[in-house]
Amino acid sequence: MYLGIDIGTSSIKVILMTAAQDVLASATAPLDVMRPQPGWSEQDPNAWIAALGTAMDALKRERPAEVAAVKGIGLSGQMHGATLVAKDGAPIRPSILWNDGRSAEEARRLDADPRFHEITGNLVFPGFTAPKLAWVKTHEPENFAATAKVLLPKDFVRLYLTADAATDMSDASGTSWLDVGKRCWSPELLAATDMDESQMPKLYEGSQATGTLRPALARLWGMTGEVVVAAGGGDNAAAACGVGVTHPGAAFVSLGTSGVVFAATEAFAPNVESAVHAFCHALPNTWHQMGVILSAAGSLEWLSRLLKEPVPDLIGHLGATPDYPAPVLFLPYLSGERTPHNDAAARGVFIGLAQESDRATLTQAVLEGVAFALADCQAALAAAGTTIPRYLAVGGGSRSKAWLTIMASALNTPIGIPEEGDYGAAFGAARLGLLAAEGGDPAEILTHPPLADTIDPVPALSEAYRDSYERWRALYPAVRDVMR
Repeated sequence: MYLGIDIGTSSIKVILMTAAQDVLASATAPLDVMRPQPGWSEQDPNAWIAALGTAMDALKRERPAEVAAVKGIGLSGQMHGATLVAKDGAPIRPSILWNDGRSAEEARRLDADPRFHEITGNLVFPGFTAPKLAWVKTHEPENFAATAKVLLPKDFVRLYLTADAATDMSDASGTSWLDVGKRCWSPELLAATDMDESQMPKLYEGSQATGTLRPALARLWGMTGEVVVAAGGGDNAAAACGVGVTHPGAAFVSLGTSGVVFAATEAFAPNVESAVHAFCHALPNTWHQMGVILSAAGSLEWLSRLLKEPVPDLIGHLGATPDYPAPVLFLPYLSGERTPHNDAAARGVFIGLAQESDRATLTQAVLEGVAFALADCQAALAAAGTTIPRYLAVGGGSRSKAWLTIMASALNTPIGIPEEGDYGAAFGAARLGLLAAEGGDPAEILTHPPLADTIDPVPALSEAYRDSYERWRALYPAVRDVMR
């Protein structure tokens, strides 16, 4: 048996997988996000440990014999979070998360240093880890001085599991300290933020073992024998392993809290000008390109809270497929934006509201606004030389066929829906745990799931969206200065 552990933003999820890759059980435990100031986003690292304990207790109660047979664990997690750890392994302060925009000024300063573009192949986004440490150095010098290690969220959990300070190449790619082409830490970039390699976790490929589960935890969870812990991957790279997007030409579109267009590449293929993320994949000698928006399903959840109506009910007002684009346009920049604007100060906008605008109008505008933002990501990947013939759908938002129809029509690209099952980041992490424990050919293990359906673009809607998308693209430049 194999465990996949995913440290998300809103919850921790654990799945139990057999050697035949059947998911027998899963458990989740919720997490809270702290927002002490506008644009800030933090979590208590100890809350991850407590939530993992809650999820594991539930899994052990449901499947004690199977949990006892676990031989490998894989980890996945939200990327970029700056988790500052003291010499004794304790967190120094709350972790600064991926959607925290406080370090925009520090990011601009680091991004102006040409070495960051040359070595990482990426812009320095405010959500990345290095500018957060630059912010801590300026605003919390005592915390900066006390920092023995900087860990990403899943790797703080790894420290608890194994006592090893380690990470994988895909997660490390989002720090702005990794030489992404050479797959090693860059002493130059670390020095640019007054840090050194001794403060970094050891680097591994995602399918490699980083250590073994501490005996006390194995006893607590009823596991027998040695349990290998794999390096794992950042959430999107792990999700790609879950749906078999590990070879050139394969791609997925994710509708989670954030939104992602993800394409595997056989070589490091940066294009800084288009704000594409060019990162290592969770497998050796493999990379990927990624366009990211910060509020995808998060935008719909925001509307649900605002209107006090559950998300399924909001979408239900629309019917199966819209006949025409919404008369209202929505920018889904509730937490700032990455691709293609790299603007932490950007905020959400509705435009075109009228007396007749109702819940259905606003809901459709939100779904289309997210689809158009992902079309921006697709265009950015195209500018970086990547053509995507079809997508697989992942994330909670992918359960809505109405949204996927809007998405396929806006992207003008078919979207495959995997058969009912759990193929997300936790499943990908479990697959990496299997590889670390047993070895094997990744191509035979990290396969595509069978498809339940394929959503093709609706020709009339795709045609209508061309005009709406062009008007939508003109909205951000028109209101950018007003947002400040």
